[in-house]
Amino acid sequence: MVGIVFTTEEEAKPFLLGYKRGRFDGLAEGESYHDDDILVSLLGTGKIKATLRTERLLNSYKLSRIMHVGTCTALDTKLRMRTVVSASQVFEGDRIELAAPSYPRMPLEAPLTDTKRITLVTQDHRIEDESEISYWQRIADAVDMTGYAVAYVAATHGVPCNIVEVISAKANREDNNLQETLEKSYDTLARFLNKEVEAIQAQSEESA
Repeated sequence: MVGIVFTTEEEAKPFLLGYKRGRFDGLAEGESYHDDDILVSLLGTGKIKATLRTERLLNSYKLSRIMHVGTCTALDTKLRMRTVVSASQVFEGDRIELAAPSYPRMPLEAPLTDTKRITLVTQDHRIEDESEISYWQRIADAVDMTGYAVAYVAATHGVPCNIVEVISAKANREDNNLQETLEKSYDTLARFLNKEVEAIQAQSEESA
């Protein structure tokens, strides 16, 4: 069984409403629903919740892999809004200044369906200063607030991890239609996941 973990209910809502006629609709933060093919869970915002709830999830269920899905902010100016991206590697940004960081870069597997591969950095704080943006643009393509935590815990359990996200903002650029942008991003994510679930089911049938 594959675990699909979202950060927020807003990100998950379009997928939850559409998957098998709303079978998982009503899922709340900290909860997990599953059928024979997938498990879906809502972690909540921030690295602490992501770490603790991913740990609990992997202690409670035997998952063949875990997929963290959500939204992220583009650092690479060439990345277009609502592009579906997957991290080929992710690293912890809040401790990058250490000479020997406690949390190394994590290489990640690609999802079954095609996505644009990027380098992702995870930070609790927003990147707003121009000098900081310039620094991160040299070594990463996008930033989020939970991806590394999920990948790190998955690695400690020996479970393969994907991080798939939709570009919903650009660093240090104001969006006057933010709510509309987010809603379209969540719909894009749901469409991708529907394809991914179909691919997961097909792969399961082939290996049966």
